Amino acid sequence: MDNRMILIEGYLASGKSTFAEQLSRQIQVPCLVKDTFKIALCSNIQVADRKEKSRFSAVTFDGMMYVAERMLGAGYPIILEGNFVPAGVKERDESEAIRQLAGRCHAAVLTYKFIGDTKLLYQRFVGREETVGRGDVNRIGSAVAFSEFHKWCHNLDPFFAGGEVIQVDTTDFDRVDWDGLTDAAREFLGR
Repeated sequence: MDNRMILIEGYLASGKSTFAEQLSRQIQVPCLVKDTFKIALCSNIQVADRKEKSRFSAVTFDGMMYVAERMLGAGYPIILEGNFVPAGVKERDESEAIRQLAGRCHAAVLTYKFIGDTKLLYQRFVGREETVGRGDVNRIGSAVAFSEFHKWCHNLDPFFAGGEVIQVDTTDFDRVDWDGLTDAAREFLGR
């Protein structure tokens, strides 16, 4: 089997979800976006505090891995988007879990690593926290200091799930070669 998995990971508020959904439509590959997946899972559940939100984030990741394994096992490519964490950040090393999934499914991996100036990303982050589409389960629920946000972003730096990595600096969306990124995905898929 010649399976393909595209990962879109990186800093908070860097445009990952928007890119993932646009890429999915353009290359016609199913996409799982961690935040919207979590909203779907928790739509009928009251999530009380940040600790519970973190627990549901872990459940969401497990659900995404289950769906991805079924898709790859059936020979379909998939796009996975999220703030996937490397070893030492949380209990679970999500990069290792994704590497193991790729190994079990004999899947090649292409990763888009979204980064940017954390001062600008922080402004985006604060602005999106209160948007309706964010969903209660994804809201932090309290003010986050820039220093904490900066740390959260850089905790994601060591993430690596194998394969090719394309770094995307989204400090200025107008300077990103979105068409080139889409072309890279098409080439990766052999289309």
